[in-house]
Amino acid sequence: MTTTVEVLSAAFKDAGTPFIVGHPGGESVELMEAARQRQMRFLLIKQEMAGAMLAATWGDLTGSPGICLSTRGPGATNMVNGVAHAFLDRSPLIAITDSYSRPTYETGLRQRINQHAVYEPIVKWSTTIDAKTVRQQVRRAMRTATATPPGPVHFELPQSETTREAGDYTAEPPLTPHWIMPGPDRADLKPALDMLGRSKRPILIAGLGVYWCGASAEFVKFAERLGAPVLTTTKCKGTIPEDHPLRAGCIIGGLIERKLVMEADLIVTVGLDAVELQPKPWPYTLPVLALASVPSVDALVPADPEIIGNLKPLLAGLAQWAPEGGHWGEKAAKNFRQEVRDALNTPATGLSPQRAMEVARAVLPRNTIATCDAGASRLLIVQKWEAYGPREFLTSNGLASMGYAVPGALAARMVYPDRPVVAFTGDGGLLMTVAELQTAQRENLPIIVLVFDDKEIGLIRVKQEIKGIPLHGVQLGGVDWEKLAQAFGADGVTVDSEQALSNALKAAVQSKRTTVIGVRIDASGYVAQFNALREL
Repeated sequence: MTTTVEVLSAAFKDAGTPFIVGHPGGESVELMEAARQRQMRFLLIKQEMAGAMLAATWGDLTGSPGICLSTRGPGATNMVNGVAHAFLDRSPLIAITDSYSRPTYETGLRQRINQHAVYEPIVKWSTTIDAKTVRQQVRRAMRTATATPPGPVHFELPQSETTREAGDYTAEPPLTPHWIMPGPDRADLKPALDMLGRSKRPILIAGLGVYWCGASAEFVKFAERLGAPVLTTTKCKGTIPEDHPLRAGCIIGGLIERKLVMEADLIVTVGLDAVELQPKPWPYTLPVLALASVPSVDALVPADPEIIGNLKPLLAGLAQWAPEGGHWGEKAAKNFRQEVRDALNTPATGLSPQRAMEVARAVLPRNTIATCDAGASRLLIVQKWEAYGPREFLTSNGLASMGYAVPGALAARMVYPDRPVVAFTGDGGLLMTVAELQTAQRENLPIIVLVFDDKEIGLIRVKQEIKGIPLHGVQLGGVDWEKLAQAFGADGVTVDSEQALSNALKAAVQSKRTTVIGVRIDASGYVAQFNALREL
């Protein structure tokens, strides 16, 4: 007899995810045991939100849905923020919540909430597992979570179903589908080729769809064919190596990139998802050609035409057939990069956050994976850190949640056990997930945590200052980072100079131990940087 939990655990492992992460409840133990018998890890996370973010990042990096679970009631509600991250950041995830058996659910009120109603707005599909149909449910979940745009699926797992005999298929579909999407021929691309032929100064904006199609290499060849400068969304840093001469920087919805864009005569968006943009009207009147794997239904970007297809063969065809462009792209990209550097080069007393980032990029190896939290430092990190390959820079952008950097780094460490992983976070963001330092230690997932310590919730302080509101309710401070790290069995150090930071980073890379580096920064330049880079 094959039970429900045996079907689930085998499917998860066969799909490429050999672990479950979460904080279990009493109804989870059978699933955990079935996973153990299949040599799957169970990562005991300290906060369910962090577990969902870890699993979602695994999904980003591997394409296989990450698996997270929680107990019913409080565990399910705690996990919501991480699932919302997967939803708005387009990450394949299967989130499992325990549930009472139906008679128990109908009998009492304690820990009873409508979990389907809680999750329905933030998942692509929500279902209650039934032993008779579990094989079909898990296959539908795999397809739903990974179909573009990727996202989360919610399983409610009642106690009564865990050890029941699973129903069988007469003819069983494959666990993961083999979708074949033929590429376009030259005639199909005529509208795009005609627009590109009329353009003298095209500019490219790359979004998440490039990753969904595994089309980074084709995108770079397309950019080189056109000689066009490239802006990427925050999550697509690295889709073109950031030391490539055509790489301009990240589009952040601010004033600074408008001058560059307005020098162009055609905007070409590639895999752009509206969730990656700031929530404001499209500011450009230039013609827009959109290349995407799924149609846009948000009506935000005024593209005409929209060429829909698998971006990998589509971009390969355009890179072959598009007219070769001029050389305006390299000069335009270089000028923009210099403008950003100048805008961030604000005076400081002591160690500035921009110099801290320059030191980190200079010291850390080229193949370092970086994660980034939300907060005042994020805008600067996005511009200052250079990523040289796809998915080498990880952040929460669609949800833009604090508390992402550490669980994201743990996922990156699982996928890339031999590469350095650094989590850039503010003091507020780290304190939200500080308990996961113990997870890093217990699970042997060493990461470097670089904490920008400005003793406040910096982004809110910036907004208060810009709006002329007195500083109030945002102060932190008083954290001894060395002692905090040591309490979890990690290494810790506090620095306030460039040399000390350089030494700490070199020691952390060499030690291959989880290390917390508290960087005491002068954040007085944030307001000037925000005014230069972004409208508030």
